This record gives sequence, C-alpha cells and structure tokens, in this order.
Amino acid sequence: MDSAKEKCGISREEALALMEQYIEQDNLRCHCLATEVIMHALARRLGADEDIWGIAGLLHDLDYAETKDDMQRHGLVTETVLKEKGVSPAITGAIKSHNADNLGLQRSSPFEHALVAAECITGLVVATALVYPDKKLASVKPSSIVKRMKQKEFARSVNRDHIKECELIGMQLDQFAQISLEAMCAISGRLGL
Repeated sequence: MDSAKEKCGISREEALALMEQYIEQDNLRCHCLATEVIMHALARRLGADEDIWGIAGLLHDLDYAETKDDMQRHGLVTETVLKEKGVSPAITGAIKSHNADNLGLQRSSPFEHALVAAECITGLVVATALVYPDKKLASVKPSSIVKRMKQKEFARSVNRDHIKECELIGMQLDQFAQISLEAMCAISGRLGL
C-alpha cells in the first residue's frame, strides 16, 4: 500500500479517478487540479502533509454537479461518498469547511483556511491570465493578481474574503499569489494556459 493511501484512505490515482467519475466538465476538473497543486505547495511551505492537503484540493468540489443549485448540501454529499471509501476524516472535514458559510460551520485550522483560499484564488489566477494577449500563466506576475484582487468588478464571482484567509495561515497576499501562480504554472499544459 502506498503511503498516501495509508494516510488519506485513498491513493492519488483513486482520487483522480473518482474526481473524473463525478466531475464531467473539464473547466471544473482543471479547477480541482489547480487547487490540488496549490494545496501541495502550501503544505510543503507550511510543513503540513502534502498528500492529505493535495487530495482535499483535488476532491473538494466532487459533488458540485449535484449540489450547485443547493449549496446547503455542497460538501455533505462529498463527505458521504468519501466516508464510504474510507477517506480520512481530516480530508472530509476540510472539504465540508470550504463551504462553511452555507453549512453553518466555522473554519478553524490552517488546513481549512488554506483550502478555501486556494480554491478561490484559482479563479482569479485564471481570469488574470485570460486578459493577457497570449492567455498564458507564464505571462502573469503575482503583482498582477494582487492588483486584480483590488478590482471588485474583475472576476466578480471570486470571493476575495476567502482568498484573504491566506493571512490566517501566516501568509501575505503577495506571497500567496506567487506560490499559487508558480504551482499552477507547473501544470499549465493540462490547464490549457
């Protein structure tokens, strides 16, 4: 058994297959993959478990297709699916917590704050890349992401308050933007950016 499966209750390969089974839209798959690589980078930076944080990033929107019109269930359906698979409660707890506002929960751990910040910044990074002529992540600078963060009309659906939770894990916004951008650049080919 690989070490990720021992810690997480699911291997990365099994998690990827599950994500692909439940999520059909490629843009949502890309969002989950981007969240995964950011979570890996954050875990590495903070001395946390990369496997656990990465799997949570990869699976955080597993039930989105089913719950997008009923956000009071988003995360709860994923929890049920993952419990049946024997996935670590730490992972399912963080996944539920990324939708804390709709579930009446409070985020309290660095893991939970990191997941919500990571999954939200992916949209801002992608939107920033798309305004460049070449539409490539390699053209984006962290300072551009921070600048766009202040423009409320830009990528309006991106929750800036959730991104700012990076401060609750001891990271300033510019540093968080840089880590997130670098992580996403590593899979730019898969993201089509």
